[in-house]
Amino acid sequence: MTRRPFLSLCGYLLVTTTLVSGLACATHTAGTTPYSLIPLPAQIDAGEGRFTVDAHTPIVVADQSGPARHVADYLADLLARTRGLRLPVRRGAMAADAIVLRLDPHASVTDREGYALDVTPQGVEISARDDAGLFYGAMTLWQLLTPDAQHGSVQLSAVHIRDQPRFVWRGLMLDSARHFQSVAEIEQLLDQMAQHKLNVFHWHLTDDQGWRIQIRRYPELTRIGAWRTPPDAGHDDEPARYGGFYTQEQIRKIVAYASARHITVVPEIDMPGHAQAAVAAYPQLGVTGKRPLVSVDWGVNPYLYNVDDSSFDFIDHILDEVMALFPSKYIHVGGDEAVKDQWQASPAVQAKMHALGLKDEDALQGWFINRIGQYLAAHGRQLVGWDEILDGGVSADATVMSWRGSKGAIQAAQQGHDVVLSPAPDLYFDQLQSDRADETAGRIPVRDLASVYAFEPVPKELDAAQTAHVLGAQANVWTEHMPTMKHVEHAVFPRLDALSEVDWSPAVLRDWNGFLGRLPAQFARYRAQDIGYADSAFASDIRIDRGAALASGTTQVTLSNQAGYGELHYTLDGHAPDRRAPAYQVPFEVRLPVTIRAASFASDGSVLAAPSQRVLDRASLFSVGGNEMPNCPGSDFRLRVQPMPDATSPAPVYGINVFNACQLYPATPMDGIARIHVDAVRLERNYALAHDAKLVVSRPHSTPFGELVVHQDQCTGTVLATLPLPDPAHSARRFTLDAAMPAQQGKHALCLIYTAPIDGPLYALDRVALMPGATKP
Repeated sequence: MTRRPFLSLCGYLLVTTTLVSGLACATHTAGTTPYSLIPLPAQIDAGEGRFTVDAHTPIVVADQSGPARHVADYLADLLARTRGLRLPVRRGAMAADAIVLRLDPHASVTDREGYALDVTPQGVEISARDDAGLFYGAMTLWQLLTPDAQHGSVQLSAVHIRDQPRFVWRGLMLDSARHFQSVAEIEQLLDQMAQHKLNVFHWHLTDDQGWRIQIRRYPELTRIGAWRTPPDAGHDDEPARYGGFYTQEQIRKIVAYASARHITVVPEIDMPGHAQAAVAAYPQLGVTGKRPLVSVDWGVNPYLYNVDDSSFDFIDHILDEVMALFPSKYIHVGGDEAVKDQWQASPAVQAKMHALGLKDEDALQGWFINRIGQYLAAHGRQLVGWDEILDGGVSADATVMSWRGSKGAIQAAQQGHDVVLSPAPDLYFDQLQSDRADETAGRIPVRDLASVYAFEPVPKELDAAQTAHVLGAQANVWTEHMPTMKHVEHAVFPRLDALSEVDWSPAVLRDWNGFLGRLPAQFARYRAQDIGYADSAFASDIRIDRGAALASGTTQVTLSNQAGYGELHYTLDGHAPDRRAPAYQVPFEVRLPVTIRAASFASDGSVLAAPSQRVLDRASLFSVGGNEMPNCPGSDFRLRVQPMPDATSPAPVYGINVFNACQLYPATPMDGIARIHVDAVRLERNYALAHDAKLVVSRPHSTPFGELVVHQDQCTGTVLATLPLPDPAHSARRFTLDAAMPAQQGKHALCLIYTAPIDGPLYALDRVALMPGATKP
């Protein structure tokens, strides 16, 4: 249920900045808070005086409860690890010159998970009516005690904070089916969730590419279903097999670890689609009776569960073990992307559908999901599913997770369902954070830090009664293109900071510039905990007029970053810039050749992003990376992928369009250009496209393995060069192509098209260079 923002008159002044005589309100307005707190509390009122926390300051547990002692120990450990500040913990009554933690049924903040935090010259007190509120108060205090990257004592300004969350579901989904994470890695992610006051860990445990949860009654699910044989297994650093699973003991450990941090683990067991790993283990569960391999293909695979009684018995038995492991009220059953081809082709399934009086396969899925929902309800649990569960009709007590935009949430709330907003692409953290050439693998279009921060969970189409069904928002981390936890961290942080403020803080307090001002301290916290956050929002973008540079040997340089925040400093001699380097103010002119390096700095001098570099000379200006070359007109689908599906390094990555292997080289002065040189790469075509497979463009080819064809200006323009592709069976994945081109005059663009057979590998452009004469690189 949506919670009403807790805003006193002083809290209101934080937003409006209106002055009211006689009120001693906070000394900051939205956007200018001196407190580096994320998420921003509902109310912050400045006090008078200061209190110093040092190694002699005790943390005092003012009651005898175990939970309060746990919070004290957690805070002490976190401060020791991130600030080098080791505070003693003891039980006792209220004490001066101490940090006092107190569970109090009469605490001033009455909302669940709420807390009061008071800093005075006499000490610090955190009070709350429940364990979660006390824990979140301690997380706020930890942030107050880590305002920078320094170690040791901290002087706190007096402050009075009254805080509670806006939403009850503040979630993050992790896909462990496509790529697998260790228990320790998941625990580290849970710690970060707790520090950001997120409270739901949605754990995607089964899919076509792997079954990750031990079910003792059905051991083949993990003996067979947990492992896949990758394309070209054993070569090019691809493992001979890929997979893994979590034992029930490991799952209990993770659930307990999360619970201690006030995080509920919601498991997802996908059905009736995304079932290929399960059917590979037990073919009788499927529709065809045939045993497929565990899939290596990302996307939408065709395998569904059968709808006979034995299949439901199997699913019920699985759910019995799932419910024994996960105490969560909610059990997620997927329900998405269930392509109905196998059901449509099965006489037995069709007979069942007609016997039930159902009009079509969508209604059959509705019956399937309702049957599972009834079983869960009989065991005191509640079904959650992706928004496709609405298509066939679903029981009123089902919770709908809206991923196909926000339309599903609107429809579900209007029908009386509780909803969680988790729309693609807005809150899909596998979307790229920037379009920079050096960004890691993921989906396009970009969903940057600002777009996540601007997301509003409550659709404007809902009235007040319907808004009460909005439980909150959740980001999803699909790991097809995140083989390691470092990939996950890069995708999640700092976008998780933006999500936490969307989910926790009153909407009226949200302010983009204020949020940016609080991030440098958060980056220092990440570094102290070895979290590989992305600096994409602050990385320097070095833009020039390429045509002018080629024509005259001089160009204007414009520096910026995505967030529009921080100080930009640059050098022209190749050295890494620091704050003593020239500060960027306005575009400046340079003469080629030159190496420009630029970096972003916060006002406190801390580095916001690693230095960017651009080499400007004629050779580099005639060379364009494949990630910088847009799709040809007609298809906007775009991915950046690793060299192999399970490659563990963050680079290189290659931009591809699985539907149309065609990219555009920008308009360039062609006078004197005589050759084209291409660094090319062969990739696996491991994509299950279901009914969209018909959209893949197939082109004729004149050599056995296809060609790279270069057209002038348009993709139907004059053919300038045809470069045959090598035999995939007898060539390296990375290879070069060279060809002469006819003389041209003036500026022309190029259209580069791969004509390789679409039942074979994919090809990508790593880099395309134009050269004069017969010179090769």
